[in-house]
Amino acid sequence: MKINLKKQQLIDELFNKVKERYPEIIFKDLQTSPDDPEHIWINVIADMDEDREIEMNHFSASLAIDILIDFGYALSIMSENPNAVYI
Repeated sequence: MKINLKKQQLIDELFNKVKERYPEIIFKDLQTSPDDPEHIWINVIADMDEDREIEMNHFSASLAIDILIDFGYALSIMSENPNAVYI
């Protein structure tokens, strides 16, 4: 995965803004989307209840859309909840 300086700054900015509002998230790693190698996923561990995780996903998506419109970089916060129960 090739990340230029501006893209790295935007990744850091997006993560930090989300972390400021949701301090329980922890950075895990970066990954490219399997569908689009230009779309960077910022994987985080989100130890929170489902409602808060949904709220965080909406908040981060809104910020990511602004980055896409303003700079042309597709970034997404992808949360992994260790407490999620899948039925």
